[in-house]
Amino acid sequence: MPRRALVVGGASGIGAACVRHLADGGSTVLCADLRSPAGGAPVEAAAQVDVRDADAVEGTVAELAGSQPIDALVYAAGVGHVAPVGEIPPSRWKLVLEVNLTGAFHCARGVLPRMPDGSSLVFISSIDSVAPVSGLAHYCASKAGLDALSRSLALELGPRHIRSNVVAPGPVRTPLMEQVYADPGREAAFVSRIPLGGIAEPADVASAVGFLVSSAARHVTGIRLPVDGGMRLREHPSMLSPDPDRGSP
Repeated sequence: MPRRALVVGGASGIGAACVRHLADGGSTVLCADLRSPAGGAPVEAAAQVDVRDADAVEGTVAELAGSQPIDALVYAAGVGHVAPVGEIPPSRWKLVLEVNLTGAFHCARGVLPRMPDGSSLVFISSIDSVAPVSGLAHYCASKAGLDALSRSLALELGPRHIRSNVVAPGPVRTPLMEQVYADPGREAAFVSRIPLGGIAEPADVASAVGFLVSSAARHVTGIRLPVDGGMRLREHPSMLSPDPDRGSP
């Protein structure tokens, strides 16, 4: 595991699971989020930051890093919103793109000067980055951009042996998805499309992140690793209207 890792969006959900996994593996973990991590979270230091603000991100990274290097960045901040394309307010489009994509750029830009050669970046994307989903145009676009950003970083940072990869989860039990899974019909629609069955837990995604930041993946860069139980092999349920033939939400 990396000696010191920064998890952005580490206060809850997948990010919090990454914090725990990295700390359990022996890493010193730093956390940046809009909220403070829960009491007892295994972090050396934490700071609140809005990832949309480039100057704030730069200041937070400097504060958390101090005079020491950061060996890994895990970007797990993200937001979602369901609406038909024609009903997405420009303000909501901007919010989703800024948090899911531009925030990742701000964080990578802030961390890279403090990263020694051989470090690692991992971005939490989605299986929705490569397949259209009704009602999630802005989310899909932001995650597709995140995938592209990671590949560009992998190419540019290769000479420094700094690796950049993406983990692409399918449905995961996180606060972001609580409202969706509260409807038994919607949860069943997702489960019916997952060959391995069941909704993933945040720890399942954190395990993949742990692999990618570890020395076991020292020759792995520019990839997109799905953690979806095979859901990418089937059509995503619509997020907008019922599908009586398949029990879609």
